[in-house]
Amino acid sequence: METESTFGDGCEIAENATVGTAYADDTTPPVLGADATIRAGTIIYDDVAIGEGFSTGHHAVVRELTEIGDDVLVGTQTVIDGRTTIGSHVSLQTGVYVPSHTEIGDNVFCGPNAVLTNDPYPVRQDEDLEGPTLEDHVSVGANATILPGVTVGEGSFIAAGAIVTKDVPEETLAVGAPAKYMSLPENLQGRNTLE
Repeated sequence: METESTFGDGCEIAENATVGTAYADDTTPPVLGADATIRAGTIIYDDVAIGEGFSTGHHAVVRELTEIGDDVLVGTQTVIDGRTTIGSHVSLQTGVYVPSHTEIGDNVFCGPNAVLTNDPYPVRQDEDLEGPTLEDHVSVGANATILPGVTVGEGSFIAAGAIVTKDVPEETLAVGAPAKYMSLPENLQGRNTLE
């Protein structure tokens, strides 16, 4: 069932995008800030609040109880599975998976097909779900996987294909499977500039 959504000025919503999907009887329509671009096939559920300058690729999904800051890109076929907080100036490239109970800070980049997880023992044990936390200025390379409950410290860099199984200290490079941690090389030091 579609609901009546609130859009800021300058929003462009593709004809076959869905903004406002009820998932229960008592949901609240989503709110999109000014200058959003929602491309074809995208679905945004109720109880979602999104800041200004939001943009999606095609067939992106943003589930319920998600808060998203300003100037965020959610790439083609990226899924945000709800109950998630995402800061401002974030770029989630094509095919990124963000599970429920995840926190993503400001100026974070996730490369194509990066996978964040929230279930430590899928279908084998009944555990509370706990997504990862990506602090401000984190970069995650393509096809990297970050396991449940892991915190990636501010300014850290996760290399493409890395499998991150434990917390990553601030300004650290994580490489390999399972990831090994080392100091950031000089060419990777500094902050992400996604503004």
